[in-house]
Amino acid sequence: MNDIREVEVVVVGAGQAGLSSAYHLRRTGFRSGRDFVVLDHAPAPGGAWQFRWPSLTYGKVHGMHALPGMELEGADPARPSSEVIGAYFARYEEAFDLRVRRPVDVRAVREGGGGRLLVETSDGDWSARALINATGTWDRPFWPRYPGQETFRGRQLHTAQYAGPEAFAGLRVVVVGGGASGTQHLLELAPYAASTIWVTRRPPVYREGPFGEEEGRAAVALVEERVRQGLPPRSVVSVTGLPLNDAIREGLSDGVLNRRPMFDRITPDGVHWPDGHEEPADVILWATGFRPSLAHLTPLDLREPGGGIRLTGTRTTADPRIHLVGYGPSASTIGANRAGRAAVREIRRLLGSTSGEPTSGELTAA
Repeated sequence: MNDIREVEVVVVGAGQAGLSSAYHLRRTGFRSGRDFVVLDHAPAPGGAWQFRWPSLTYGKVHGMHALPGMELEGADPARPSSEVIGAYFARYEEAFDLRVRRPVDVRAVREGGGGRLLVETSDGDWSARALINATGTWDRPFWPRYPGQETFRGRQLHTAQYAGPEAFAGLRVVVVGGGASGTQHLLELAPYAASTIWVTRRPPVYREGPFGEEEGRAAVALVEERVRQGLPPRSVVSVTGLPLNDAIREGLSDGVLNRRPMFDRITPDGVHWPDGHEEPADVILWATGFRPSLAHLTPLDLREPGGGIRLTGTRTTADPRIHLVGYGPSASTIGANRAGRAAVREIRRLLGSTSGEPTSGELTAA
């Protein structure tokens, strides 16, 4: 059995939220590899971005906010976002000496005695006084269940498995989901597929005009209120609506984004609606979102009766040692940056750190 390694803070995840948190730990005097460690189960830098489909180019990405301390400059908008952001994250890790350990699977976090946490991983165990969880959602694609689903003779896949439109050439495709991924899939698939059908539980809401700070704060507040109540968070995007850009306008005009209400069951050869109408299909593509990846925190019993984890700021109300960054109201690139800074500030208070906080100029990219 390996010896348990001790640090002050364990950061789980090296996407936007994890790297932002690690940056602020370094900036306030914590030493990478000695005072804190970043564990990431992905094979390479880039967080969930490294798994996005190649046709999602950087120019199609909405709202990518730079990590603190280093801008993303000169990116080719025609290059896949997975490559652009993966390379940027790799440069960032090196520039700020964040020493991410990967691939490491965090299997469980539990009480470790003496007020410390025991973090059990595929690469041995760690003991920490605080933990920043930044695991995101990509590992937990949400698959709705409908009667007859197991009888479908075609292919079913989730956004997490989507690799681009070419594989759907000549096929009849049903896309399920009213978010940004669903509309992106439809717009890409239309030139290739024999036919596309778009179904959503609720009619899509389109947002016209600029989306400024005031609108952003209002959207985040709606998500934050659910988290305060201990309910599972909704994504920030779910309360902002779909931006009515040129691509969406074209999709509405040519009928690609002609939304239909949700079917009631799946047949061996297609989908069926309550009014008796049925459409044949070769593929059902579930663009139905993701759920937070938090199973490793189960031993700490943090969940509320409502199914979510109640937060005060970024720290869990049930255990001030645990901070969730990139969860609920901070599940956006700019939100994750701010939440990483807030989590580190709280952890410094918790640990009673007496080290002086360096000025912003003391930690810069090489």
